[in-house]
Amino acid sequence: MRGMRMLQRLSTIGQGMATLTISASVSALQPPSCTDSVCPKATTLEYAVFFLGLYLIALGTGGIKPCVSSFGADQFDDTNPRERKKKGSFFNWFYFSINVGALFSSSVIVWVQDNVGWGWGFAIPTIFMGLAIISFFSGTPLYRLQKPGGSPLTRLCQVIVASLRKLQKEVPQDSSMLYEVQDKRSVIQGSRKIEHTNDLNCLDKAAIITDDDIQDSGFSNPWKLCTVTQVEELKILVRMFPIWVSGIVFSAVYSQMSTMFVEQGMTMDTSIGSFEIPAASLSIFDVLSVMIWVPVYDRIIVPIACKYTGKEKGFTELQRMGIGLVISIISMTVAALVEIKRLDIVRTLDLVHDTVTPVPMTIFWQIPQYFLIGAAEVFFFIGQLEFFYDQSPDAMRSLCSALSLLTSSLGSYLSTLIITIVTSITTKGGKPGWIPDNLNEGHLDYYFWLLASLSFLNLLVYIACVRRYQYKKANCG
Repeated sequence: MRGMRMLQRLSTIGQGMATLTISASVSALQPPSCTDSVCPKATTLEYAVFFLGLYLIALGTGGIKPCVSSFGADQFDDTNPRERKKKGSFFNWFYFSINVGALFSSSVIVWVQDNVGWGWGFAIPTIFMGLAIISFFSGTPLYRLQKPGGSPLTRLCQVIVASLRKLQKEVPQDSSMLYEVQDKRSVIQGSRKIEHTNDLNCLDKAAIITDDDIQDSGFSNPWKLCTVTQVEELKILVRMFPIWVSGIVFSAVYSQMSTMFVEQGMTMDTSIGSFEIPAASLSIFDVLSVMIWVPVYDRIIVPIACKYTGKEKGFTELQRMGIGLVISIISMTVAALVEIKRLDIVRTLDLVHDTVTPVPMTIFWQIPQYFLIGAAEVFFFIGQLEFFYDQSPDAMRSLCSALSLLTSSLGSYLSTLIITIVTSITTKGGKPGWIPDNLNEGHLDYYFWLLASLSFLNLLVYIACVRRYQYKKANCG
């Protein structure tokens, strides 16, 4: 069950944080202090304990992220209109709470690590993780627990194998001739039946009842005969795929916040009086943007949209994601315009080949692009999270949530690939290229325009896919 998996993963993260705390607090597990810029190498034991903590945290995080949002949404009854509406708000405030934690860790915890010590810097999150485990465990009697439905990958493979076995068979015109159990509930534990849809008919072959199935008692062998619900599970994933791909492009834009936005900011004036602002710290405006936009969306935009659209949530998940894609294009446009302004100052003051003097343009010019990225997050990422939960088969919600989160990592890889290709093409013939080490000699604005163009093309493809998308029809029996 998702609840048990969450508790296990929380415990794993707690063990990882405790290991890091020990690594940073016990002198025997720390390398000697640096002397005159010479730092002794850490021992194998010190490395082992440190990386053990990191890998435990990575393992626990990878396991809990797909489960926590699904488990939270499972607490709302889809058949109850009031609870169904509250579930939409749950995803908003769930994402809000994540950003509250990010704000705390990037400000208070960082300050503790720099001014008090790494031991306390790790100990404080460890204590909070312990409290989280206790809090989660204490609510066990109150939770609505969904029965595990078995391996979703096995069921998908069964549909493919069964349909290939009957490749030469004709799908009947009457869908009631396809195999489905007569019970109110599906044979898949914790899953409702899913109504038959008329697209992707080649997969329906897996549910064709043949004479061999009847003679060999094939009704009990899902590798030969699958239910309509099981076939529809695979159809749903196939329909979701183009929507999922659009999230990769969006995540590539989102990843600029920790890469090219920082590079751009490092060339600008980062001082306020005698205080220097780290360029990377401007990402706090993304967090603040999310914390502003979530309540604005949930309390203001949704009620207004409901009056005009007549929809329970104001917008469908796909419409909400589309708005996020539009805002992401605007954010790249703003970033490009800021870079054009920066390069204009560089050329006016003859700073093109100067790698030391900061451009006399305050880094706060970047705030709008960070703020827009935060707004795009609220629309796209939360909409995506809710879409993959609502549209996924009941017994595949954790898997589909994991797929939605996978777009973030693939987006980072896509961003790296784009940068590699751009650098390779624009540096031919000894040219500095768009993104040289000295950005004053390059054209980072062209790179932002490229991302804006790719995002626009992604939006067009997304709209085409959304127009053809067929929503899941669950049969509540």
